[in-house]
Amino acid sequence: MGQQSGSCHPAITVDVVAFTLRDDDLLALLIQRQAPPFKGRWAIPSECIRDAEPLEATALCTLEKYDVHDMYLEQLYAFGDARRDPRGRTIAVAYLALVPATSATRAGSDTSDVRWWSVYKPPRLALDHAQILDYALQRLRNKLEYTAVGFRLLPPAFTLTEIQRAYEVVLGSPMDKRNFRRRILEAGIIEETGERGFSIGRPARLYRLRSDTMIETKARRLFP
Repeated sequence: MGQQSGSCHPAITVDVVAFTLRDDDLLALLIQRQAPPFKGRWAIPSECIRDAEPLEATALCTLEKYDVHDMYLEQLYAFGDARRDPRGRTIAVAYLALVPATSATRAGSDTSDVRWWSVYKPPRLALDHAQILDYALQRLRNKLEYTAVGFRLLPPAFTLTEIQRAYEVVLGSPMDKRNFRRRILEAGIIEETGERGFSIGRPARLYRLRSDTMIETKARRLFP
């Protein structure tokens, strides 16, 4: 092979888009940058990779420093446009994290520079993080239609109404109640817990994800 010219060592970061559901809204965890470039702008949590540390471990550590735990995590895409960072060539390996609201309540509660923002009304973001956030949202929407991954945003026990509302919030559109319930029950991915939730009137049945359900199973489209 011929001798290569130029540098082969661009900076590499792991950027994690963490989503959670709260108050009928889909939220993303953002941090406010304290140094240039883009000082004062909000950004997706990011860390430089460390020698010998797996990328997924870096992604987990990136969120754990903001007190986010118990998450579903998957790699999204690598963003490497040469102009994405004015400091020089930087490649961002993006991850998607889904965090149940019960595990996301502490993150950002004690500081002004870490906050859960609505993905539908985000602040102006640094670098190309608006593009990364949008890519993560589109990936989540696509996966909801084919897989059980959306249940990772829910608590361990939930009602059919809570499932439907979660799908509607993420997909950004209402769904027919009767059709939704029929399709979700026919999919065979949830089961009754034998308990009922607390509500005015007749308490609704509580369900849970079946223990043998494969999150990434794509046997058929759940919601055409």
